[in-house]
Amino acid sequence: MKLEVNGKEVEITSEADTPLLWVLRDELGLAGTKYGCGVAQCGACTVHVEGSAIRSCVTPVAAVADKRIQTIEGQASEQGLSPVQQAWLETDVAQCGYCQSGQIMAATALLTSNPTPNDAEIDGAMAGNICRCGTYPRIRKAVHLAAALMAEEQNT
Repeated sequence: MKLEVNGKEVEITSEADTPLLWVLRDELGLAGTKYGCGVAQCGACTVHVEGSAIRSCVTPVAAVADKRIQTIEGQASEQGLSPVQQAWLETDVAQCGYCQSGQIMAATALLTSNPTPNDAEIDGAMAGNICRCGTYPRIRKAVHLAAALMAEEQNT
């Protein structure tokens, strides 16, 4: 089966019903996407498929064949970190850091669909991503900063 992951076509040998998370981590070596709960409730395994945030722990790899998949490893570009990643660093969001790849992927999907979210919209979009360390106020602050960085990037 062929997949497009982070802009590159890859061929995999996993069974069609293997969760995408395990294909990414075990077969492709992309360990940035984390295993949290295994039942799509915590958000640690969030990746983008065709630009939308999905939970890779419950998504069979066959469901995403021939679709664009982006992981946390695909966020940065040759120019550097994405605006969301930069905002995460500038606001010092991560404490233990385990959930942060999923948080960043969810925030990126939010800002792609809503470039100027208010607090309630941020809270609603990020609600499915659990942070055991409770850095939610910093996450919200980082999303606002990322929105500003993205707007600034578009104006230059």
